[in-house]
Amino acid sequence: MIFSKEMEIGGKRLHIETGRVARQADGAVIIRYGDTVVLATVVSSKEPKEGVDFFPLSVDYRESAYAAGKIPGGFFKREGRPTEKEILSSRLIDRPIRPLFPEGYQFETIVNVNVISSDKEYNADVLGGIGASAALMVSDIPFHGPIASVRVGRVDGALIINPSFDQLQSSDMDIIVSGTKDSIAMVEGESHEISEEDMLNAIMFAHETIKQIVAIQEQLASEVKRMIRAFEPAKLDESFLKEVTEIAKPKVYEADRIADKSERNGMLKELRKALEEQFKEKYPDSGRAIAKVIEDLQYQDMRSMILDEKRRLDGRSMTAVRPITCEISFLPRVHGSALFTRGQTQALVISTLGTKIDEQFIDGIDPVSDKRFMLHYNFPHFSVGEARMSRGPGRREIGHGNLAERALKIVLPDEAEFPYTIRIVSEILESNGSSSMASVCGGSLSLMDAGVPIKSPVAGIAMGLIKEDQKYAILSDILGDEDHLGDMDFKVAGTAKGITACQMDIKIKGISFDIMREALAQAKEGRIHIMGIMNQTIAQGKPDISPFAPKITTIKIKVDQIGLVIGPGGKTIREIVEKSGAKIDIGEDGTVFIASVNAEGSEIAINFIRGLTEDPEKGKTYRGTVKKITDFGAFVEILPGKEGLLHISEIDHKRVQRVEEYLKLGDEVEVLLQEIMTRDGKTKYELSRKALIKREPHHEPEKKS
Repeated sequence: MIFSKEMEIGGKRLHIETGRVARQADGAVIIRYGDTVVLATVVSSKEPKEGVDFFPLSVDYRESAYAAGKIPGGFFKREGRPTEKEILSSRLIDRPIRPLFPEGYQFETIVNVNVISSDKEYNADVLGGIGASAALMVSDIPFHGPIASVRVGRVDGALIINPSFDQLQSSDMDIIVSGTKDSIAMVEGESHEISEEDMLNAIMFAHETIKQIVAIQEQLASEVKRMIRAFEPAKLDESFLKEVTEIAKPKVYEADRIADKSERNGMLKELRKALEEQFKEKYPDSGRAIAKVIEDLQYQDMRSMILDEKRRLDGRSMTAVRPITCEISFLPRVHGSALFTRGQTQALVISTLGTKIDEQFIDGIDPVSDKRFMLHYNFPHFSVGEARMSRGPGRREIGHGNLAERALKIVLPDEAEFPYTIRIVSEILESNGSSSMASVCGGSLSLMDAGVPIKSPVAGIAMGLIKEDQKYAILSDILGDEDHLGDMDFKVAGTAKGITACQMDIKIKGISFDIMREALAQAKEGRIHIMGIMNQTIAQGKPDISPFAPKITTIKIKVDQIGLVIGPGGKTIREIVEKSGAKIDIGEDGTVFIASVNAEGSEIAINFIRGLTEDPEKGKTYRGTVKKITDFGAFVEILPGKEGLLHISEIDHKRVQRVEEYLKLGDEVEVLLQEIMTRDGKTKYELSRKALIKREPHHEPEKKS
């Protein structure tokens, strides 16, 4: 039987349907918005996964090329590994639904979201969030939803739900908000230095639509009437729990009052080993259960310490930021570098300046685009003291890098002002909380060290929350354990003027907008504090870029001259590159980007291109090359491909008998363009040498031997 619900959002109908397709999945829905269609399915195993102490949830968002009427590029004509956009969209879906599964649910659960039709007008990622929630709601899987996701933009001061790609071009914010009918679960996005109050207003505006989408999912689920499968979380033996707790509790209390992360974790590891040894005969194979007891005790103690003692794990107050040091020019041969250290979190951030040819070409179902700014984030395991090999960037690295990239791209100069492709790499050397915000701070310093004239420095801070009933504490600059054991991770980045990027994950139900407002205000104080320390190191871009970076010059030619510069089969542009040693790229609008490591190479390329494209001017002096000699004069090339006649009578003030007495092939000679004439559709140039020579009473001709 087919069930469906629909509502209007932003002038278009949002349609949710179940029962028509993918009926062997535990839950499946089709979401349609305009002509964009998403299929969301969910399957959860019937038996718990052995040997895990976490919820094994996987979300896979995919965009099929056929959805936009395309065939995949490349050698293999089928979709391959997930793109960066697909990974980021998977994270956007995963984060708000994960906390809504019951505690202790260890059944492998797979959510697949496939974009199967795209009108290329609206982004499908928020539809994926709605689809995942709706698929879970019509399944028999225990899920404390629903949730909904919407995008918010603002054009000319007016907030818009689910803006189109065209509207986002003129929007000063692009924020995705997910939530339940009661509260917000996730926020992520970028903005053009908006105020904290504007950010909060956008979130509240989004929540009104979220509540409506949640309501139609509840109606759909009530009509489907699926029986939720029975689930009881595994419980520890009472005797075991009591015995382990009695021994572990004072040790956990002692460890939680050690400020140093490594020392604290070392003590907890030793405690676990000692308990495993002590109980290995009475309670064999109890290692995971002991670890769970220790974590639960630390959870309770840390929260009590913060709420009742007003003391954090490292002894700070709720608003204090850890000690910060900043260094620039840390590496000698890179274009720009910075070492940013905040407590036990450290990022080495490197900026590299490239040319137009280094831009990243993005081709998916969304409109094709070029990226001139990239930020890549690396998180090696040694940064947290783990002996593991890195297997390339995972979802964490992609997500953290994207957040830092959003925070910084708003302050970059326009391409016309600074025609460079910019790549930042953040190498996390130590991590104990908010390495993504350290990447933002280090990235800002690194850009300025590279001589990039950014509009304003950018800093970032991660905020936390501990909430029990009506008691709560908002934490500035959270530690890793405060993130893991806390109720909120709220990252806010921006300039002194306003917010440029944010990411918020709520792990509990029910956070008021008043708490959110307080967190934003506290984040601003922390951000300004961090920025003040950064500005003591460097407050604006260096006046000159690194001597190791390419020097880029731009010149403009007419669009119809592009082919002339490129030449047949690229012959001309290859000749320019060979002679100058410069990299050359020509934009569709006729902007020519010339990159060279020295001024001489740039000058050669510029003169060559100007010569090809410049129209000769009457009355202007040129230094030309003799290409042909005749009885009546010489033909001189004054610009590439443009020759004029230097008549024998215009070589010198004295009568010239033979041209060869004054000129030979290949000679360079200064001439004045006296006349431009057009005959039979051909342009002819009349040149003069004698007009540039001072007449002397006894001038003797300069004869060539």
